[in-house]
Amino acid sequence: MIHFAIIGCGHIANKHIESINGTDGAVLTALCDNNPQRLLELEEKWNVPVYLNMDEMLQQCPHIDVVCICTPSGLHTSMAIAAAKAKKHLIIEKPVTLTLEDADRIAAAAEENGVLVTVVHPNRYRPAIRQLKHALDQGMFGKLSHVNATVRWNRSQAYYDQAPWRGTKAMDGGVLMNQAIHSLDLLIWLFGPVKEVKSLVDTRFRKIESEDVAVAVLRFESGHLGVVEACTTVYEQNLEESIAVFGEHGYAEIGGRTANWIKQWNCSSMTKEETEVLISEIERDPFGKPGHQCIIEDMVEAIRDHRPPAITLQDGRNALKLVIDMVENGSPQVVM
Repeated sequence: MIHFAIIGCGHIANKHIESINGTDGAVLTALCDNNPQRLLELEEKWNVPVYLNMDEMLQQCPHIDVVCICTPSGLHTSMAIAAAKAKKHLIIEKPVTLTLEDADRIAAAAEENGVLVTVVHPNRYRPAIRQLKHALDQGMFGKLSHVNATVRWNRSQAYYDQAPWRGTKAMDGGVLMNQAIHSLDLLIWLFGPVKEVKSLVDTRFRKIESEDVAVAVLRFESGHLGVVEACTTVYEQNLEESIAVFGEHGYAEIGGRTANWIKQWNCSSMTKEETEVLISEIERDPFGKPGHQCIIEDMVEAIRDHRPPAITLQDGRNALKLVIDMVENGSPQVVM
């Protein structure tokens, strides 16, 4: 059995707990959080040891194999390095860190201590996204002209006011770092490295330090262009998340309120009947196996097979770099 511990037991930790409990060969061994009441509730629910201090947990549970870091983003670096030095493999929630320098520090600690690191980008495992990836790998759309990523969501002021760290630059970040980073990861995974970024970011509605709206145009190393629109300012509720591709032999759009459905698919190498079958297959099960569980399962297999995880620390760094490039390129320049 591969023994898992979770540090940071807020909302996202529930997905890790469910995924660990649903994975053959994985067992939840310990939970750590700085909220005593929350820990008491989790201890009663899951019947595992709980800790207020990560160092104490690592000392008292030496049999832990993997640490899932689910704390606010600004705490990822110190906790990841400490866990790596304790010879624990790492699953780090997105974003991997808030700076490239900190991502490199984690990488150095992981290499020095011989541990594996994966970053939680679960959208890669959505069935419609997997079909799009397969089609692109087969060159079914031919040479690409441009691609598009859209995140039109709502995060109310009440959401940001739930915790003092939300929306801050030191601990959290804005719409690009938190909501759109999954779509940015998909852009890189599906369409390759980004060569050039031109962007605008702003804070229009929410009382936060970071941006609540961003637009950008990209040029990928392979030559095609990209358009990104991301916001948490949509009125009242989430509206749309989508990934679209336009090529010389077809086009496709994966969309909906979350990008789980094939909204458009027109490819010269597929018949109308084949396209209808593909779309109907996705509609029968648009969510598939939870992405967090896929990541937990992959880590278990990676440890046993002595191989890198499917989603690497470098993948997390690539998405982080694109966020940073967009924010730095799009922020207003202060003239002294």
